[in-house]
Amino acid sequence: MSINLENYQKINSIIAPYHAQLVAVSKTKPVEDILSLMQEGQIAFGENYVQELTEKHEAIPENIEWHFIGHLQSNKVKYIHEFVHLIHGIDSLKLLNEVNKQAEKSGRTSDCLLQIFIADEATKFGLDEKEATEILELKEKGQLNNIRIRGLMGMASFTEDQQQIKNEFSGLKKLFDQFKQQPYFDTLSMGMSGDYQIALDCGSTMIRIGSALFGARNYNK
Repeated sequence: MSINLENYQKINSIIAPYHAQLVAVSKTKPVEDILSLMQEGQIAFGENYVQELTEKHEAIPENIEWHFIGHLQSNKVKYIHEFVHLIHGIDSLKLLNEVNKQAEKSGRTSDCLLQIFIADEATKFGLDEKEATEILELKEKGQLNNIRIRGLMGMASFTEDQQQIKNEFSGLKKLFDQFKQQPYFDTLSMGMSGDYQIALDCGSTMIRIGSALFGARNYNK
């Protein structure tokens, strides 16, 4: 088992005063590690890859809250929408329309976050403020009826400059506050293993922690 229980307890004690939720990022990690962390009381787990998520869902069908936190392709929504608790990375209207379409087919409502581009890195995905505003206006007009937009998600730049990270998170929090009169708008997902303390201080309600809990990821599966 590669779980760092000391870190798990430490992170939970840090986030408690902020009333934030911990999503344990279990991508590339075995089911056994997930089950071990569930025994410690962890419910929410984040995955980046559709195939890996579906396999793990089949192995752990109950008492778990799956979050899809990666870049989701429209043609793969149909494989996960019926069981995933929250889709973090809605980065286009096309993707949101597909989630709505699949949810409507199943007679359910899908919870999603709009991913906002805040980093100084071209490799990251996300909407800008104008695109996010347009999507929320469509929702207000009665479109996307099988979607609940629960809030925003963002990833800061991968940098040692903590002031830059703080500025990026603060900007996302400001945008979140502009939108939070929206129905069900209660989640600001930002902060990972290297910057979650800054994110919490900037107003994050949900952090996504992987390597600090599970150790280095295995990309040679």
